[in-house]
Amino acid sequence: MALVHKQHFLKEKKKYLQFIKRGRAFIYPTDTIYGIGCDATNNKAVQHVHMLKQRGHNPFSVIAPSKQWILENCVMTTAVKRWMKKLPGKYTFILQLKNKKAVAKAVPLGDYTIGVRIPKHWFAKVVAMYGKPIVTTSVNISGQPFMKTVSDIPEKIKKHLGFILYEGSKKAHPSTIVDFVAEKNGKIRKRK
Repeated sequence: MALVHKQHFLKEKKKYLQFIKRGRAFIYPTDTIYGIGCDATNNKAVQHVHMLKQRGHNPFSVIAPSKQWILENCVMTTAVKRWMKKLPGKYTFILQLKNKKAVAKAVPLGDYTIGVRIPKHWFAKVVAMYGKPIVTTSVNISGQPFMKTVSDIPEKIKKHLGFILYEGSKKAHPSTIVDFVAEKNGKIRKRK
């Protein structure tokens, strides 16, 4: 497991994208907090992240490679299209997945409800370059505090990572959830 900074990652990005392609879990920064993720189309990799977080079968959100990916794979309403103008940004949209093959079975809820975001952060360009969605979830064991610095990463997670893309301490909060499944016009959900 390597601790990598932005300049090194960008210089060696083909190598690190291969880690992702091979199904490795990794930690990365966003515009809010650090995320732990993997290729969201690789069911074995997604199940591995579930195991690392001790999360059971709760759904994961994904970072979409583009707005076009969201338009093509999720149910669109007028309200969703209006909110899409806020992307990239600090939002996670809860949407109905219309293309059930767009992500691995271990990502969404049984009714194909999925969280989708595009962070306002340079890492979103890496996901766009990769061309597939990446699982995005806080770096922690479920129910415990999320990672703010590299020293916060639980050992049970750290030893199973391909790499950690680190850019220093983050003091932000998780993204704002806007639920378009519970309410068609979008309902902002408070995080617990």
